Amino acid sequence: MVVEIEQVVATMEDKVMPYFWVSGGDHAEFEEAFQNDGSVTDVARIDRVDDAILYRAEWTKNVETIVYAYVELGATIMEAVGRDRYWELRMRFDDREALSKFEDYCEENGISFELNQLQEQEQPMASAQYDLTTKQRETLVTALEEGYYEVPQGISMSELADDMGVSQQALSKRFHAAHRNLITSTLTFTHPDDQ
Repeated sequence: MVVEIEQVVATMEDKVMPYFWVSGGDHAEFEEAFQNDGSVTDVARIDRVDDAILYRAEWTKNVETIVYAYVELGATIMEAVGRDRYWELRMRFDDREALSKFEDYCEENGISFELNQLQEQEQPMASAQYDLTTKQRETLVTALEEGYYEVPQGISMSELADDMGVSQQALSKRFHAAHRNLITSTLTFTHPDDQ
């Protein structure tokens, strides 16, 4: 089964309530195991789409979890997917010191942690969030502003390439790379090449 965190809400009572999608496998068996897990309470089905079910639950306050580590350190979980007995997290820390404290917390509490990628934010927030380079972002925004994505198109690829001072082939490569990065960062969790 795959468990994908959709949203984590911290309530006024300092409780953490995750919303998460579960797909694949036996949902009845999953729900039974979930109901018997002392680390969560108030499990509720919220929605169902095809084979995926959206749940809401409340983590109990005494659970030593990564969730409380990120709350204490002021980090943000951008994305979380669980499968095959491990979680993949995309997190944002204010600085390297907070990341270091998070690593220490994991080690002290017996939480297995492996850093796969560290990305410094050196570009506008939207670009960094969607893994776009500055040129890719400029290309997409210019194309949008010039009507390239309109139906019918307000400008052809060759005209857009001329306006941007690049070859049509270079523009096409930028589009492909930018679209791939956008799709990978918004519609999937792991890069297709990593699977």
